[in-house]
Amino acid sequence: MGDWTPRELRFSNLGLRLMSSAILIPLGIAAVWSGGWGLAVACAAAAGVMAWEWGHISGFIKPALLVVFAALACLALPIGNTGIALGVILAGIVFAAMTAKGGWNHRGSAVFGLIYVTLLPASLWLLREGPWDGRSAALYFMSFVWASDAAAYFTGRGLGGPRLLPKESPNKTWSGAIGAVIACIVCGVAAADIQRVPFAGWILAGISISVVAQLGDLFESGLKRRFQVKDSGSILPGHGGVMDRVDGLGAVAFITVLAFYIAPDLPDMLGLSA
Repeated sequence: MGDWTPRELRFSNLGLRLMSSAILIPLGIAAVWSGGWGLAVACAAAAGVMAWEWGHISGFIKPALLVVFAALACLALPIGNTGIALGVILAGIVFAAMTAKGGWNHRGSAVFGLIYVTLLPASLWLLREGPWDGRSAALYFMSFVWASDAAAYFTGRGLGGPRLLPKESPNKTWSGAIGAVIACIVCGVAAADIQRVPFAGWILAGISISVVAQLGDLFESGLKRRFQVKDSGSILPGHGGVMDRVDGLGAVAFITVLAFYIAPDLPDMLGLSA
């Protein structure tokens, strides 16, 4: 079925979304620009809030436990030894598995939640501090994800049409998904021109970023549907919770870090060598 909601109702929360974005975008840019401990503190704060949200969504574990381990893992990153961060996560996994309520499926959910809420913001830090031009890479890819989200919102709400995955995320449409990809292609052309590299690499990067960001969003939507909640929280007016905002960006950062390490020539193709 298509989305035949009256157009004026589709944009009913636009004002709140714009106000939240006007605060969040400058903060995100400032954190990534500074890098190091500044970004680690921002990632720890995001991980902590997401851990709290996951604890309340799942109901299997005390949120405070997840908050402590998720935040500490992010704060351990600037020390320069990822083994410390991994050690914190492993300790958190043990505690989560031991203290979660219910059977092993509930314990597994608690463990997954800890890994998920830590991995997303930690991946952004790893992208920023990697052995390439991390500041440019993180700022470019953040901008692409924001463009993808904005295009999906305005195109999907404006045009409506067939829904993308009604059971997982009933508000998303095919028109929004296509609009998001087109927006990232345009961003890719602009980035290639700025970096003075061939267009093909950045166009493919733009398409990939939009697809991964949307898949990350849909994955998180599926998690929420499992626990029968619409938003992960209400801390961000017009957006929901922090998980609702960083799902796509975290997925893009994670996949990008993997891709850059697996294929070391990729940063050079995009003009992002250190």
